Amino acid sequence: SAHNTALLLLARGVNAAFVDLTGWQDGRNLDLDERIRTGLDGIDSATTLPIVTGYAKCSDGMVRKYDRGYTEMTFARLAVLTGAREAIIHKEFHLSSADPKVVGVGKARKIGRTNYDVADQLANLGVEVIHPGAARGLRQAGIPLRVRNTFDRHDEGTLICADYVSAAPRIEIVTGIRELRALQFFEQDMVGKKGYDAAILDTLTKHRARIVSKSSNANAITHYLAAGGPTVRRVIADLEARFPNAEVSAPRLAMVALIGSDLSAEGCVGRALDALGAAGIGVKAMQHQMRNVDIQFILDTDRFDDAIRALHAALVECRATQDGKGGTLRTAA
Repeated sequence: SAHNTALLLLARGVNAAFVDLTGWQDGRNLDLDERIRTGLDGIDSATTLPIVTGYAKCSDGMVRKYDRGYTEMTFARLAVLTGAREAIIHKEFHLSSADPKVVGVGKARKIGRTNYDVADQLANLGVEVIHPGAARGLRQAGIPLRVRNTFDRHDEGTLICADYVSAAPRIEIVTGIRELRALQFFEQDMVGKKGYDAAILDTLTKHRARIVSKSSNANAITHYLAAGGPTVRRVIADLEARFPNAEVSAPRLAMVALIGSDLSAEGCVGRALDALGAAGIGVKAMQHQMRNVDIQFILDTDRFDDAIRALHAALVECRATQDGKGGTLRTAA
């Protein structure tokens, strides 16, 4: 707790001050920034180390608005309001090129540097480096975020900046969603008509189905959803009632994504497809956005781990070998 940490630091000769933002017995209805300013009032950060509670009582309702990311919002607003040079967050892991449990501890590498755009893509896939709202505030204030591994305290971790782009195009991270629902809406009469997309979005919003990605063509619209079976069934029922001539389905599939600050290298998609093909993995669909920060592959759920390993080996591990490091994967720079 913040209180115990402050006491421990004081006992060790550090001039720490406990800052309670929880609003215990405080009836004032303050917003988060006002609560933080009030808590820090009178504390000279040049001579005193504030130890601040992660939870803050505020008019917006921290837990209701930010769920489990409420402490990260407090952290980010503290950085913004104090004009921090850098915001440092400690995780139980390094931000790595892939899950070490999937590709192997000796094969995954620390990212080292990336940008907030990459952090957004990770958050969209459920791999939250920090709450998107917290990242937004830091980015807008021009404050870099450093992600450090609590259990590797001498390592500088990964620095996330607004304007960073890798010196040469490369894949920084191979990750994805092990299971999602591909809500496919097919209507032969859709060609040249408007309103279908808006109606589908209204239905998804009504049932609070989170959209990970989407694609469309002349007569079909597919939304890839991070949603449970009951939610998807309600969405399908509403769409079938509204569009009786449409065919609506939602098979369980997996999404594997290549993410990086610059994926503009020619042949990147081809090499990825070759790697998946060599591993005997069929691709149901794929998307490559023009901004060149992510490439998404849709495939069967039981091939998720295989796809991660195949893509990481072909596009990340081989790059380290080409850089002259052999089996030792270098830190991104």
